[in-house]
Amino acid sequence: MFDWLGMSAADLGRGIADGSIDPVALTQAFLGAIDSHDHRDRIYVRVTADRAMVEAEAAAERARAGQRLSPLDGVPISWKDLFDTAGVETESGSALLKGRVPSTDAAVLRNATTMGLVCLGKTHMSELAFSGLGYNPITATPPNINDPKVVPGGSSSGAAASVAFGLAAIGIGSDTGGSVRIPSAWNDLVGLKTTAGRVSCQGTVPLCESFDTVGPLCRTVEDAALSLAILEGRASVDLRGANLKGMRFAVLETLALDDLREAPKTGFATALERLKDAGASVVGLDAPEVARAMMLAGPLYASEAYGQWRDVIEAQPDLMYAEILERFRGGAQYSAADYVSACHELEALRSRWRTRVAGFDAVLMPTSPILPPDVARLSEDHDYYVTENILALRNTRIGNLMNACAVNLPTGVPSCGILFMGLPYAEERILRVAAAAEFALG
Repeated sequence: MFDWLGMSAADLGRGIADGSIDPVALTQAFLGAIDSHDHRDRIYVRVTADRAMVEAEAAAERARAGQRLSPLDGVPISWKDLFDTAGVETESGSALLKGRVPSTDAAVLRNATTMGLVCLGKTHMSELAFSGLGYNPITATPPNINDPKVVPGGSSSGAAASVAFGLAAIGIGSDTGGSVRIPSAWNDLVGLKTTAGRVSCQGTVPLCESFDTVGPLCRTVEDAALSLAILEGRASVDLRGANLKGMRFAVLETLALDDLREAPKTGFATALERLKDAGASVVGLDAPEVARAMMLAGPLYASEAYGQWRDVIEAQPDLMYAEILERFRGGAQYSAADYVSACHELEALRSRWRTRVAGFDAVLMPTSPILPPDVARLSEDHDYYVTENILALRNTRIGNLMNACAVNLPTGVPSCGILFMGLPYAEERILRVAAAAEFALG
């Protein structure tokens, strides 16, 4: 039974379909594992056991009747604590929202429920989703699967931990600058960053609505594809027959390869060799528009985030972790004209990017140039916190600025991922590329 906790969501769904797995027993196994886990309270903010059992019992009845709603009907998953859950606190990792109880589910949670998935509960996250590290002294810092002394990555930190530690089959997170891909990379998971505007953010606590996206953290590319379909309430892309032979990849050399630490450099180089051995061609790519777009990140991200949260923050600033508070307040230095000008320029840069990369199957880069930083040092060294947070998010933020869809895959080197970026709204294509690459990377 406890082998179930380490299986892919797709395999669990197949077991439910063939009658070898009972959704009720499966959900009880996950709930039992959560309750007995040493880090339960650092991973889950709240466990919705009653809801989970009701949903599991309904899934079991459908399975017996041959009326399953989707390939993942009856599979238990977790939700980052910024997705509204009717009647359950949704506080986005912040004391500023303590006691906030929505009356309805977020649109993606409704879709998942309609497709038969089981809601295990809400997972911890970086405060208001504004950090890539996953360190949150206000609520909790989830553990990293590879090293208890380092952070798990954020802001979907608990989502990653819930899957990595076998306490959920899939974790649903959000990604504004890397918040699905960084914790996926640092916990050796698959993470899908969707195109902004593709998956509904209705009922999701916002950070920067222009860049906010929803995506899964999971064990396999197949799970990521099924999750995307579940979030949208539709059928999944067919990944069968995906093959690297003849695929053309571009390695982004502008910024993305700068200042790589030794382990990420090794993981990336090893992954590239495996892709080549499997029949893919790989060339270098210089894209000056990426460097220019990164210079716009301040007025684009900080000003929108502060504009979104200024009144709430300044009413009770002492409730916030100082590093996150400082990051939000950085948005006050930009004018409305700065923001509008940056938005217009970014659209022109995105157009150049799309033209430059249109002939490639994916653009590749290390998901993060660094390994997960030390928790104790982050807590006491301001300069270290700022430097590591900026570096952690540098490569992933390129995808948000260019509005790309992207998939993180593990490289085989612990806490080191390789990122496959595609064009906007090309999730089906990038998932097929990632499925082929997953096989080659082993």
